[in-house]
Amino acid sequence: MFAHNKRLQYTVRVAGGNPGLANLLLEQFGGPQGELAAAMRYFTQYVAEEDPGRKDMLIDIATEELSHLEVIGTLVAMLNKGAKGKLAEAVDKEADMYRALHGAGNDSHVTQVLYGGGPALTNSGGQLWNAGYIDSIGDPSCDLRSNIAAESRAKIIYERLINVTDDPGVKDALTFLMTREVSHQKSFEKALYSMQPNFPPGKLPPDPRFANTYFNMSEGEGDMRGPWNSDENFEFVATAEEAGPQDGDGTASVKLAKDEVTALQGLVARTASDPDSNPETGAELGAGNATRQA
Repeated sequence: MFAHNKRLQYTVRVAGGNPGLANLLLEQFGGPQGELAAAMRYFTQYVAEEDPGRKDMLIDIATEELSHLEVIGTLVAMLNKGAKGKLAEAVDKEADMYRALHGAGNDSHVTQVLYGGGPALTNSGGQLWNAGYIDSIGDPSCDLRSNIAAESRAKIIYERLINVTDDPGVKDALTFLMTREVSHQKSFEKALYSMQPNFPPGKLPPDPRFANTYFNMSEGEGDMRGPWNSDENFEFVATAEEAGPQDGDGTASVKLAKDEVTALQGLVARTASDPDSNPETGAELGAGNATRQA
């Protein structure tokens, strides 16, 4: 059961209208790193989670993300209020109104015309929100790692948004939202590392022949060694030639039934190319005498 408190989780104070900034903030409303995507990611994980501690954490954070969606949506609406009123009441001449919206940049004129200045479920470029942003796979060690990465990406987007505005109220609210991403990341990390073992994900063990092998598949100038491929941590395979094939001769084979073999042979015979032929092509016919003279 959900209940709504009409007070925002964080107070929104906007110094003045700014449709261009409002459009940029849509990235965190309907974008892939935005609050709606986060809420849906954690909510769906919560429904399927079997561990009571993780289940409680996921619904707490999912619900908070909806509160953040409300904050960012309110910021968008406040930044659009002035332009919304002018457009609705046709205060300015058509050309002046278009220049005012278009001059704000970031396709804010599209946001005003299509959505009336309200927070649209799109990113800042107009891409509609979609469920493809949700990458949960149903394994807690995988999903928690994905959640950590999602919170990290969202934190960076908030940093960038903070850097493009001088409105102190907007900066303040965005800083709160950015900070909560850090807190959520910490919760997800704690939950991940409270599971032992938590790596590798899933139940099946990796093939020990290849689990600690590093293939240097891009040879030449720029090759570097570090903890990601050091002899201390990995068996380093230095050349692409050594990298494969790792078993047998590297060819592909399949066992077919007799009728399948017969049908396949018929297909191969019917579609065979003659390597000795040199047929005139449509491209050559279309080129006319130019090809023949060449």
